[in-house]
Amino acid sequence: MASLEHPRLSGLGRNPAAPQDVLVRLATHRAGRRGISRRRGRLADAVVEALLTHGDGDTAVGLHGDRISPEMRRRIAEHPDPAIRDAYTDFVRDMVDREVPMGIDDLEEAYGRPRMTLAGAQSPRLRAAVARAWYDRPLAVQVGLLADADPQVRAAATVHRHPGVPPEWRGRCLADPAVRANVARYVPLTSDQFAQLMRSEEEEVHRAVADNPHLSAEMIAALLDIDDPFVRVAVAQSRHVDAETRDRLYARVEAERAAGSIDAEVALTWNVAEPDWLRDAPLDERMIYLDCRYTTFRRVLASCPDLPEEAWRRLDNDPELVVRRTAARRPDAPPEVLEGLVRAHGDVFHVRPLLVDHPNFPRQTLRTFVDEPDPNVRYVALQDPGLPVASLQQLAAASESFLRRGVAGHPNITDALLEQLLSDPDPQVADDAAANPALRPARMYRILAAAGL
Repeated sequence: MASLEHPRLSGLGRNPAAPQDVLVRLATHRAGRRGISRRRGRLADAVVEALLTHGDGDTAVGLHGDRISPEMRRRIAEHPDPAIRDAYTDFVRDMVDREVPMGIDDLEEAYGRPRMTLAGAQSPRLRAAVARAWYDRPLAVQVGLLADADPQVRAAATVHRHPGVPPEWRGRCLADPAVRANVARYVPLTSDQFAQLMRSEEEEVHRAVADNPHLSAEMIAALLDIDDPFVRVAVAQSRHVDAETRDRLYARVEAERAAGSIDAEVALTWNVAEPDWLRDAPLDERMIYLDCRYTTFRRVLASCPDLPEEAWRRLDNDPELVVRRTAARRPDAPPEVLEGLVRAHGDVFHVRPLLVDHPNFPRQTLRTFVDEPDPNVRYVALQDPGLPVASLQQLAAASESFLRRGVAGHPNITDALLEQLLSDPDPQVADDAAANPALRPARMYRILAAAGL
């Protein structure tokens, strides 16, 4: 985050073009250290020395791994202050104790042992952390975690479908209260295993079973009377229910939502599950869902690349934006479809690749977006690295701070615009302006001087 009081210092700390002596001077200020902590790449030894001299344990947390040289790692390992010496190790171990997910590389570095050894560590919290972090662990390690004496370790080892549960372990896991719901969500179930799970009084188990993609038609039929909106929505998405049954299930959940049920609202609105099976169905079966009234089916259909032209025409004009955006990601999406969609609604910047990065998007039209009335659409113009200065000036005068932030980080920005945005009332804008590599070193030194550094 930008420093609220000194955003130019925090932004300058992460500027990739900042000279080493600028970073050394920034290290004497808390806001500068905050910016340097967000900086990408390895830090020069002189900068690390300055951080160790002027910072504290919080600063030292970020000084580890490839971010610093081997010499600096030895320097920290021998530091007389334990708050500095053990900062990173203590941080990782605290996260493990709090059950906050950490990367497997972080665990290896903090504990000084290879992942294979950590999987058999004495601490069950550490073994559970390894199970959460080591996604591609060998089968032998996975079996050891499934057999672990501690339930939190077994639970952590079965949260995800991969590396999975070997067939010979499924019965044991489905009988284990610590992992039953996890495993019931994704392993193929026998009729007896299904019946045993349905005798459970745990709501979580019923919901997990309903989400299982391997259920037979008979199993789906047995779930129809479960009085739970999450189960009803999951069953409604099954390949084994007919249109009439699907309509009945959805109608009941929608009625519950109208009556004020929070569970029904979440099941209908926030449920991330979708009918994945549809992608693998024969084309003629998939085409039936082109007219499906439920958005999730049309969205999954729109993610299939092999649909006929008439299907694409209809999906490109679907009433739901999420369906139109999904359809636009197909490899041969027409330029006019891509441009029209982005011009009407902007892009989704947390989903990569962007629609404007599609090979068929007419990028020469990006600069025309600055005149659109919707600020979210105008923001898309900033994806043009050669956006003219006049357009940047127009966007820098916007009342929306996110537009000014976009200009502050633009590669074609001028000295005059940088100067304007360095004094922006929004700290995030000023921070981004100071972080722009186009900022000249002379201006960097004036920022330091103004702060007394």
